[in-house]
Amino acid sequence: MKRPFVPVTITAVILLISLSGQSSGQEKPGLRFRAIAFDYFVIFDQNSIIPETDKAFPGKGAEFARMWRSKQFDYCFLQSITHQHTDFFRVTEDALIYTAKALNLPLPDETRKRLMNAYLMLKPWPDAVTALRRLKASGIRIITISNFTRNMLKANATAAGIADLFDDLISTEENDTYKPEPKAYELGMKTTGLKKEEIIFAAFGGWDAYGAKSFGYTTYWVNRFNLPAEELGVKADQTSTGMDGLLTFVFGNQ
Repeated sequence: MKRPFVPVTITAVILLISLSGQSSGQEKPGLRFRAIAFDYFVIFDQNSIIPETDKAFPGKGAEFARMWRSKQFDYCFLQSITHQHTDFFRVTEDALIYTAKALNLPLPDETRKRLMNAYLMLKPWPDAVTALRRLKASGIRIITISNFTRNMLKANATAAGIADLFDDLISTEENDTYKPEPKAYELGMKTTGLKKEEIIFAAFGGWDAYGAKSFGYTTYWVNRFNLPAEELGVKADQTSTGMDGLLTFVFGNQ
């Protein structure tokens, strides 16, 4: 028996084409990149620990936080050079102990634990979550390439309620490296299975922008503190002080 002929209107055809083109977790056509890799401080404000450091050391909180962060990365760089790797949470604690000694401040166990916990509950920058949601909606894969441990990455994302916005939280502890070692940046390609040119790296620090660009990633520097670029002969592809510039760079005229 023959099936009855059902006329297909132009409207129906357009609807079918539209539905077939909708994204199902894949990037939409026209995107310049298939993944964006963030340093975590592009998303989370390092200075959000200052209320806790100021509570512990009244009047010295900002100074303490600056020295603590500086010593964190001094230790990362030294460990990279000497190939003596310990994870970033341990580095953070060692840097905390050093800073208290350097400033001649007491650090009882309760204070130490409370300050370490502050690095598990950082606050996102005001423009970060909206930007992540727009990127997520576009279908681009959102990952990190961070010196934070995986537990630190998960804890901060969960505390901020944005864990669902990341496709993968990549920590350099996965191959016992620290940025700016090339093998640290290589984790983005190994984890995603993408080519170098398909990934854009969003840096927070000028040194990280230098490292990622030297590795070969298209690199955008979210220069939150409007600092000068490092005088090392290699610069990010573009820079701005916030996420709006990054979105414009990623999406172009879309």
